[in-house]
Amino acid sequence: MINDGFISIGKILNAHGVEGAVKVYSYAESLSVFNPGNMVMVKNPGDYPEKSYKVKWSAPHSRFVLLMFEGVDSRSLADNLKGCELFIEKAGLPGLEENTYYWEDIIGLSVYAEDDVFLGRVESIIQTGSNDVYVVKDGKSEILVPAMESVVLKIDLDQKRMKVNLPEGL
Repeated sequence: MINDGFISIGKILNAHGVEGAVKVYSYAESLSVFNPGNMVMVKNPGDYPEKSYKVKWSAPHSRFVLLMFEGVDSRSLADNLKGCELFIEKAGLPGLEENTYYWEDIIGLSVYAEDDVFLGRVESIIQTGSNDVYVVKDGKSEILVPAMESVVLKIDLDQKRMKVNLPEGL
């Protein structure tokens, strides 16, 4: 079972070619997590056990990443990985700058306005050209919160809370 020591970095969409490569939708900002030699944990959707693979090679491909794992050397073996989630150990990730967070740490935070009114929880994050946008939901209502220093006042990962100063109109 994948535990807190791992972070999701992508999902295998399909096999690519006949030699065992797979096409991956990456959740990672940097493709360095897919560098040759890196170990990746592959988790099948369902109750199948996880398995670790060493990355043989990787290459950007349009909006995706092509990967070849050691030991996966045919189209049929690659087809078996379709739909699997990819994870790496959090300890292997590069250190973050101050006030910078992994998406996994942000998703699920409780969001409060400056006056401590509960706005909802961060359900997902949208990447835009200039800044990310946090999708905050409370039941049926949804607020889009720009991930900007002037809007996000404080993030407390220990308390799982985010305090925001929403611009007028949000």
